Amino acid sequence: MTILNGMSVDVEEYFQVGAFERTIDKSDWNRWESRVVANTGMVLDLFADAGVKATFFTLGWVAHRYPALIRRIVHEGHEIASHGWDHQRVFTMDANGFRADLAKSRQALEDAAGVKVTGYRAPSFSIDTRTPWAHQVLAEEGYTYSSSVAPVAHDHYGWRESPRFAWRPLADNRLIELPVSTAELAGRRMAVGGGFFRLLPAALTDTAVRQSNCAGHGGMFYFHPWEIDPAQPRVPNAPLRSKLRHYSRLNAMSGKLRKLLHRHQWGRVDAVAAAERHA
Repeated sequence: MTILNGMSVDVEEYFQVGAFERTIDKSDWNRWESRVVANTGMVLDLFADAGVKATFFTLGWVAHRYPALIRRIVHEGHEIASHGWDHQRVFTMDANGFRADLAKSRQALEDAAGVKVTGYRAPSFSIDTRTPWAHQVLAEEGYTYSSSVAPVAHDHYGWRESPRFAWRPLADNRLIELPVSTAELAGRRMAVGGGFFRLLPAALTDTAVRQSNCAGHGGMFYFHPWEIDPAQPRVPNAPLRSKLRHYSRLNAMSGKLRKLLHRHQWGRVDAVAAAERHA
């Protein structure tokens, strides 16, 4: 039986990413050219051409400013889920701050979308050993699933010791964690979404999806709308490593995505979570 894999998009502006958080202050965000509506529109067109439905983990900041974009996403049959308010990493907050961030972002998303938001992805996959309270808070706030963990060791994020596939972090099983997919080769675990997908052979992503499916679970792929926008403005004062990660192979992303969309069975993350609950 074919297993459904989660296709997900982290909707944020190119200047809001973790790689530039120490270069661009949030107070300056409004000075930068906005490209999220046009870029997300191109993503929606890609999905329509491939007949794929997906989940758009969207910042409340974006939903508040561009509600028509959120309505278009929902109208075209995709899921709206939360990516927090303004891309603040979870481990920089306490439980009360996290709860407030969830409430603010959900209000903006649900006001724009007209539907209930039940899924969450932490900015920069920032639920890890430093946030033992995070899953409990999500459950208490009515979220049914999270896709907030990257089970890898990485200088930017990661929780290497967490399970590779879907798991239940709470004793009452109210919440399912759907970590992003990884590939294990020769004893080494590698991430495959986002910039890793741009920079590494596409076959690595296929391996990650197959390994998830062979274990009886759906894979979880993610990328960002700015990754299909090679003409985006450059951030001049960013560290060299950040520039290399952010801008490398942007020209290749659309073509690689088009092919990936036809190689596996993709769907909304809420559908993947539902399948896991009934497994």
